[in-house]
Amino acid sequence: MVPRYARPAMTAIWEPQARYRIWFEIEAHATQKLAELGVVPMNAATALWDWWAGEPVIDVAAIDAIEAVTKHDVIAFLDWVAQQVGPQARFMHQGMTSSDVLDTTLSVQLAQAADLLLADLDALLAALKGRALEHKYTPTIGRSHGIHAEPTTFGVKLASAYAEFTRCRARLVMARAEIATCAISGAVGTFANIDPAVENYVAAKMGLAVEPVSTQVIPRDRHAMFFAVLGVIASSIERLATEVRHLQRTEVLEAEEYFSPGQKGSSAMPHKRNPVLTENLTGLARMVRAAVIPALENVALWHERDISHSSVERYIGPDATITLDFALGRLTGVIEKLLVYPERMQRNLDRMGGLVHSQRVLLALTQAGLTRDDSYRLVQRSAMKVWESDGALSLLDLLKADSEVSAALSPAQLEELFNLDYHFKAVDTIFARVFGG
Repeated sequence: MVPRYARPAMTAIWEPQARYRIWFEIEAHATQKLAELGVVPMNAATALWDWWAGEPVIDVAAIDAIEAVTKHDVIAFLDWVAQQVGPQARFMHQGMTSSDVLDTTLSVQLAQAADLLLADLDALLAALKGRALEHKYTPTIGRSHGIHAEPTTFGVKLASAYAEFTRCRARLVMARAEIATCAISGAVGTFANIDPAVENYVAAKMGLAVEPVSTQVIPRDRHAMFFAVLGVIASSIERLATEVRHLQRTEVLEAEEYFSPGQKGSSAMPHKRNPVLTENLTGLARMVRAAVIPALENVALWHERDISHSSVERYIGPDATITLDFALGRLTGVIEKLLVYPERMQRNLDRMGGLVHSQRVLLALTQAGLTRDDSYRLVQRSAMKVWESDGALSLLDLLKADSEVSAALSPAQLEELFNLDYHFKAVDTIFARVFGG
């Protein structure tokens, strides 16, 4: 985790204090149920909760010192709690194994992280919707292969991003549900030394579902799916960030990141206004996606359990969620403050002498009786002249002067084919599909 790209709420989930608090709650809830079942004395559970009610500060350094000797993190924690609580703490962890605590804790942390990420997505969706409605009918050029294609609106561009992040949100909701499982099944997951009722109880208390078969660890296909969804969200962030970066290029300059008073773009060139935020988002997306392959490789563990996944998850759990949380917040700010230049969009639309209307002429010629091949040839013949003139020539003028074209279409018909509003007749339909009626 790099502090530069971290926000407090998400970082707090992964702090040692937070992790140990979850560990304690799992152990105490399990002890409580074991006491109700008559397996351990009720005063053992009472002693744990009474100590907890005093809101003790967990001494991370002391636990670390014990672990330096035991070489086992859960045992170190249990020893430290026993030192605080007294003899009744010996009934903690009855019939449990370390993975019961570690895996259930990771489920809680990832579910908490997902809740923050869902809130992040909601904020981003609100920003995208607001700007999309603002620019619903702002004409701009659509590009394929980076080349002028046909007119669209800037609102439609943003509506596309809104629809994409809506899908991202739905995937994250499903991934959260899939990851939020509890395992309190003991060694190799057979419940030999602990009643399944304990797992049911702890799951309910921790807001988790019960893992049907845990084998001693929660199956890592769940985690692989979770991190894969984070990777997809990161890729969607990069797609929108890349669009902004392209639109900010000097020769395009249809939109750009907000440039605050006192901000400087270059140490050498005072004129620079660089898309640094969206460039940063492109890089952060790569780091989130970097967690996906290790998560997939974690699925294949030996038999009922090994710990090859453990070190990986100590990295990717905090790093991927913290980085994605920061990236979503940054992208929301970019969209909210994005500077949009409709006049430049119109200028770029007009730059190539009407080439953006070529398909309408092609279709009109076919409807007038020409073959598609002949129609294409006639339009392309004039279009290439406009292209080679870098927009100095007018496609409409050249078509009017072309005897083969004018034999099929009148000047008035040709002029109507160059009506920009034609391309926006379905914008309402698109917006109704994306944002609702």
